[in-house]
Amino acid sequence: MKTDFINNMTHEFKTPVATIMIASEALKDPEIVEDKNRISRLAGIIYDENVRLGNHIERVLSIARLEKKELKLEQSEVDVNDVVAAVVDSMELQLQKRNAAINLNLNAGKSIIYGDELHLSNVIYNLVDNANKYSGEIPKINISTRNTGKHLIIEVADEGIGMTKDQTKRIFDQFYRVPTGNLHDVKGFGLGLNYVQDIINQMGGTIKVHSEKDKGTVFEISLPLNHN
Repeated sequence: MKTDFINNMTHEFKTPVATIMIASEALKDPEIVEDKNRISRLAGIIYDENVRLGNHIERVLSIARLEKKELKLEQSEVDVNDVVAAVVDSMELQLQKRNAAINLNLNAGKSIIYGDELHLSNVIYNLVDNANKYSGEIPKINISTRNTGKHLIIEVADEGIGMTKDQTKRIFDQFYRVPTGNLHDVKGFGLGLNYVQDIINQMGGTIKVHSEKDKGTVFEISLPLNHN
């Protein structure tokens, strides 16, 4: 699993580096330098890819910190409905690229929890990103929030490739990635769900997964409501 992780990680680092290299070389071309629009576009590409690299590095470092239990979570009031809406909004381009149909049902009347907004955003991002990547032609993703007793439930459901019982058992292991068969474009470190589980646990919550091969997957997060 570690070898898989290193291979995936290397791939994720190589892609932005290669893109930055091509864009930088283009900026040395006297003909291109004459064209203001192209300079602006290339600068934009370099900037975006640098951000992506920075995010990859942060993710690897945060896993290292999680392993040592050094990751300190902020504690502040967070409106989960707002966080979910903001994350989906920020993913608009990725989701559009695959023509994903997103359905939001943010029905939790009590949506304030006490926790870490940044890490909760990462958790939602990971789950929606997985739902998008592990779906067939046109991803259909339902994201909902609701209340049960003293808890807030977040559900991310897809109609994608799903998992077997055995894969479901291993899904939260570090570096484990579901074999995707013919979905060759699925990239990632396989860190996502291990990190997701750690963050949810540290926020006093739980995460469960229900999945059926070729039918889809549902992740259900339960977080304690803010009683302060």
